[in-house]
Amino acid sequence: MTTRVPASAWIRIVLLLACSLTAPAATPARADTDESSGAQPVGRWQDASLDNYRQHLIALQALTQACAKGRDVKSCDPTLVGPDDRIPMSMEPKAERRVVRYGWLRILFSHSEEPDAAQEAPGERKPASPTDEPKPSSAPSTSQLLKDAEARLARDLDQAKGVPAEPPAHGQEREVMKQVLAGREFRDLKQPTESDTALERFGNWLNRLFATVDKLRARSAWVGRALVWGFFLAVAIGLAWALVQTERRWRVRLVPASDRPAPEAASARDWQLWLADARKAAAAGLWREAIHFVYWAAISRLESKRLWPADRARTPREYLALMAPEDPRRDGLASLTRSFERTWYGGREAGESDYQKAEALAALLIGGETPAIQEGGAG
Repeated sequence: MTTRVPASAWIRIVLLLACSLTAPAATPARADTDESSGAQPVGRWQDASLDNYRQHLIALQALTQACAKGRDVKSCDPTLVGPDDRIPMSMEPKAERRVVRYGWLRILFSHSEEPDAAQEAPGERKPASPTDEPKPSSAPSTSQLLKDAEARLARDLDQAKGVPAEPPAHGQEREVMKQVLAGREFRDLKQPTESDTALERFGNWLNRLFATVDKLRARSAWVGRALVWGFFLAVAIGLAWALVQTERRWRVRLVPASDRPAPEAASARDWQLWLADARKAAAAGLWREAIHFVYWAAISRLESKRLWPADRARTPREYLALMAPEDPRRDGLASLTRSFERTWYGGREAGESDYQKAEALAALLIGGETPAIQEGGAG
């Protein structure tokens, strides 16, 4: 025995499928189409602003309420819904547009022109027998669908009101970011340079090269192996050449073009003359001046040996920085520099013992003249 499906049930099923298959209408973020501004949408639509879109939603709410109340051909006319809205996604001048469709509402209005009771086919209701069990309803009624449509339009209107009228300026955020980037930890932050871009391109090229070599190795093992070892050999030769060039640069000393130093340089005056002035000052009891002359005697002697380029504009600390850390004379020059700075620049009183220590340090730096200096210092 076959069971006949009532006509009203078919109507409800078709209406439910139409409502479920139609994507929900919403603000630009919930637009039910993936068509962009360049594509021509299917069906009737009109270009509308966001304000027009909100007014249309308000009008559709009123029409849905009137249709749910009247349930006749006049109040539920599908043509009252109007065309679809093609609205911008933002407030920018050339913003992308989306089409918000109302086909689901037109279908609902066309099925709402009769009350729910009139949509049931004659003979659908049968007397209930004591053995029959109540069956649950398979689809919601048209009145319930109209209520759901009102709620849906209300949600769409709330979301449409949340669209900003104009894009935020973010001025305060920019000021905060400028203050953060001006901090000490971001002092070395900079934009990528041309060299960084070139290195990135070189790295990408290497990745593609190794990928090609891997494919060749899969086809022919010896070809891939030869390319890999050839690449490593080229890299090794390049590194060796770079190291040789670097070592040659370190060997080159910065010496003046002329064989004689500049007139204001310390080595322009022989170190023996500096030392003679030191001894004269020590004999007169001018210990600060004596230490001053002893220091420049040592500097003149070291400079005459081309230890550094002649330049009197340097400070004592700069002379000390020019000496290599592994040079055995560095400690002696550091001690003599401290003694000279304390007495000459620091204004500290100096005595005969201070001068004798400074003269001994200068003798070690000058080399080969230690006995004569000690004799002069003792005298």
